[in-house]
Amino acid sequence: MRKCKFRMSKIASEFKKCKGAFIALGDETRQQIILALLESDCRGIRVGEITEKTNLSRPAVSHHLKILKEAGIINMRREGTKNYYFVDADQSQWKRILELVQLIYKAACDIKENDSRKEEPW
Repeated sequence: MRKCKFRMSKIASEFKKCKGAFIALGDETRQQIILALLESDCRGIRVGEITEKTNLSRPAVSHHLKILKEAGIINMRREGTKNYYFVDADQSQWKRILELVQLIYKAACDIKENDSRKEEPW
């Protein structure tokens, strides 16, 4: 019982830490932008290229990129006056989301295992 309470407390804490990322990822427009970034090479792409791929206006793309960057979902690299946006695997938010999903999966597996033991007639 103590282990379960600790785990639920940890999951709740991690949800709070990931809240901004989940909000950012929950928007379909931002999902389109992430897909456009993932389709590009690892060096990143510029706002103009994202507008072409998503059919969004430059101001809209810039607005959504700002939200994604602040949420720790994407990163930006500057070359002179040019900004290149990319999905950064080193961003801590991706790691945090992965760890949260693993915690939830482990809890769900443990619940299923405990429920299956209760159903056994012996």
